[in-house]
Amino acid sequence: MADKNQKGGLRFSTEVLETIAGIAASEVDGILAMSGGIVEGFTERLGRKNLTKGVTVELGETEVAVDLKVVVEYGRNVPEIYEQVVKNVERAITNMTGLKVVEVNMYVEGVGFPDESAPREKEGDKDAARVR
Repeated sequence: MADKNQKGGLRFSTEVLETIAGIAASEVDGILAMSGGIVEGFTERLGRKNLTKGVTVELGETEVAVDLKVVVEYGRNVPEIYEQVVKNVERAITNMTGLKVVEVNMYVEGVGFPDESAPREKEGDKDAARVR
């Protein structure tokens, strides 16, 4: 089977892939926001202009790896949220681009409530928990 990404020189920018992954992750119940990370020192709720916030992709010729920094809803089962995020991100990227998603990593950087504008972080604990 011929690689459709090679035909006609079709290529995707990392920003396009980050946008696709950000939208797919934001559709999962339990994801409150994408996080800009510790460097920026704050998180923002998802909005049209912030769809790539907290999303990083590594792009190869036919494969892509995705890293997501998220804020999850307090009291939710994070491993279940992660499984749904992986399914959504893989499906969205593969369906739209034909690229194979080889890895999706989700870093939980905060916990919040749906009606809050900012997540609650455990005081003194600035390291994000990595779910794999």
